[in-house]
Amino acid sequence: MKSSTNRSGLLRRFGLWLVFALVTSVLMAVSPTFRTSVNLENILEQNAVIGIVACGMAVMMISGGFDLSVGAVGATTSVVGAVVASRGHGAIMTIAAGLAAGLAVGVANGILIAKVRINAFVATFAMASIVSGLLFVATGAESKQGVTPLLESAANARVAGIPVIFAVFMCCLLAVWFLLTRTKYGHYIYSVGGNAEASHLSGVPVQRVQIFAFAMGGLMAAGAGLLLLGQTMVGQPSAAADWPLEAIAICVVGGIALTGGVGRIEDVLAATLLLGVISNGLNQLNVSPYWKPTVTGLVILMAVVIDRYSRLHNGAGRRRGSRNSPASAAPGAPTTPLTPSAST
Repeated sequence: MKSSTNRSGLLRRFGLWLVFALVTSVLMAVSPTFRTSVNLENILEQNAVIGIVACGMAVMMISGGFDLSVGAVGATTSVVGAVVASRGHGAIMTIAAGLAAGLAVGVANGILIAKVRINAFVATFAMASIVSGLLFVATGAESKQGVTPLLESAANARVAGIPVIFAVFMCCLLAVWFLLTRTKYGHYIYSVGGNAEASHLSGVPVQRVQIFAFAMGGLMAAGAGLLLLGQTMVGQPSAAADWPLEAIAICVVGGIALTGGVGRIEDVLAATLLLGVISNGLNQLNVSPYWKPTVTGLVILMAVVIDRYSRLHNGAGRRRGSRNSPASAAPGAPTTPLTPSAST
């Protein structure tokens, strides 16, 4: 029984990385163009932006919500950054203006969800419509040109063959990992996502945690929008429309529960790379692009089914083996005891 539980735990911890390694190995074997260093570098570069968005989405999903406005935030940020840069302001002002725009939308979402108590789907869908509509009105649906050398270098430069934009993605991922596993607010995020009412009764500042989570999501989407501007050198009001569903898909494949309270940010990296490798591999094999949504959907369904089976198996094992011991923590949640503040 113990060995079965250990195998199940190892599968949950490293299963996605094993799938990624298997898929990558198969594609390397069947496609000479896939295994070239240039193509592998392109995979890292092409998936870094959506990976950053997924980092923010992961924080929101673990807290019990999600954000359908990240695409609108990314488009808005790219346009704001282009306008500020085109007027001769430097990189600092351009980046600050873009991040401020994303942070404002994220905080607004958090307030609507935490204080006004609007459902996350309704609140963020409405916010996406409002932001996108205002953006199209303000720009006349026209693209805005303008970029700073710093953003262009961050989005396109490579150091020792590693795209700088991928290094930025890794920095964002490490920052989120530190937040979720090494800070008090990280424990609060898991607690609120697992059971907001119980967290409130325990003294956790639930509303502040929810607002903070959505602020983080808006900030990450804004950073991704600025990098998108660096890649394209044009702020497009219609850009990033697919970001919300793509980021949610990455998080789901990475084992983050839509119901909240469960998930590990390192699996977001594995899921980002896995979906990126599959998409690139289909292109290298000259498979019709119409098959990409089908394959992506199958991967998501398989991930959810496997994750569901694993959770049920682990839950049954804990119920049989923990009659006289405390229940184990949820997979992916921190194990450090929660020490909430007194305020709510």
